[in-house]
Amino acid sequence: MDADYSFTVAERFLQYVTIDTQSDPHSTTVPSTEKQKELGRVLADELRSMGVADAELDDQGYVYATLPSTSDKKVPVICFCSHMDTSSDCSGTHVKPIVHQNYDGKDIVLPDDPKQVIRPADHPYLKTKKGEDIITASGTTLLGADDKAGVAIIMDLAHYLTTHPEVKHGTIRILFTPDEEIGRGVDHVNLERLGADFGYTLDGGERGSYTDETFSANGATVTFYGNSIHPGYAKNKLVNAMKVAATFLDLLPKDSFSPETTEDREGFVHPVHMEGTAEKAVVSFIIRDFETARLKLHEARLEQFAKQAVGRYTGSRYEFESKEQYRNMKEIVDRHPEIGEYVKTAMERSGVVFKKHSARGGTDGSRLSFMGVPFPDIFTGEMAFHGKQEYVSIQDMQKSVETLIHLVQVWEEKSS
Repeated sequence: MDADYSFTVAERFLQYVTIDTQSDPHSTTVPSTEKQKELGRVLADELRSMGVADAELDDQGYVYATLPSTSDKKVPVICFCSHMDTSSDCSGTHVKPIVHQNYDGKDIVLPDDPKQVIRPADHPYLKTKKGEDIITASGTTLLGADDKAGVAIIMDLAHYLTTHPEVKHGTIRILFTPDEEIGRGVDHVNLERLGADFGYTLDGGERGSYTDETFSANGATVTFYGNSIHPGYAKNKLVNAMKVAATFLDLLPKDSFSPETTEDREGFVHPVHMEGTAEKAVVSFIIRDFETARLKLHEARLEQFAKQAVGRYTGSRYEFESKEQYRNMKEIVDRHPEIGEYVKTAMERSGVVFKKHSARGGTDGSRLSFMGVPFPDIFTGEMAFHGKQEYVSIQDMQKSVETLIHLVQVWEEKSS
């Protein structure tokens, strides 16, 4: 790439994170929050100002854009995708990003809440970032690097390619999605309009990471029914569904089967929401494993705990429902080994050490892969996401941009 190029990724990122795009899992609208479209409008406007004529924000909150081919070859259409929303786990309102230039390797105390301290002892990757420029929030909100780092990286790629028309590449599609954090990121993607043969999400962590494997995921809802009676006349009649649900949760293992007790390739079940009254209580779960077949085993075990709970409360009953959320992208991506090989080549040209990674989570690419477009994930530098101690290295973001610039050229070179 042009050695004199001035990256724009950091200034873009610092702008984007100040726009509140938190999604809402309880909303039934599309997108779940209208404020996500504010960032979408900014991105579409910026792309059009670069000369990307077809950049558009649609009514459902998706941004589509095309960088036309500069090659005479028949090159597969490649899509780069990131999501605009931030997690509902932590506030994204009034984010105040702080750049810690030439990071000294010490604890980072966040000024708006000094109790929030980002310690290298707690964040091993941060130990490797001494001398780089680290961006954090101020202590009262998340930062939004997940996934506005990815958004800014793709936008800087677009800026580079539109200002360097001599770079040979095939047709590139850009897709920015809403509602990824609540599992709806690709619910309304128009695949015909997207028109991509292969794709990459920009939603990964450490520099050099390439993710071609994610969890497979189901969601489960366990509903407990009791018998509501006036408490003054309830003896031998009242069956409190909330107590049944509490007993059910207490039956879950304390040393396994949960996110806080598992790692590497271990799966888990995780209660994410609970509500109820004496008459009816509902507990919602996410169920995760790298092996898709094991999801049913986890569900069966979970249902056994529900049966045990209602067995302790005469007159209570339960209902158990599950639904598919996404599947391990590796089942699809492995059919196209060139996808990863080209990323490895691009990283090597960028001076980045390639590290194949399995993600204990999912991306928009997980579902897009099973919708017909193989879609692994590339690093952005985003770390400690979904919380107030989130951070990202400017140099990691720049290396991601550089990797993408080389990647589109590798695809062109390998085509005939």
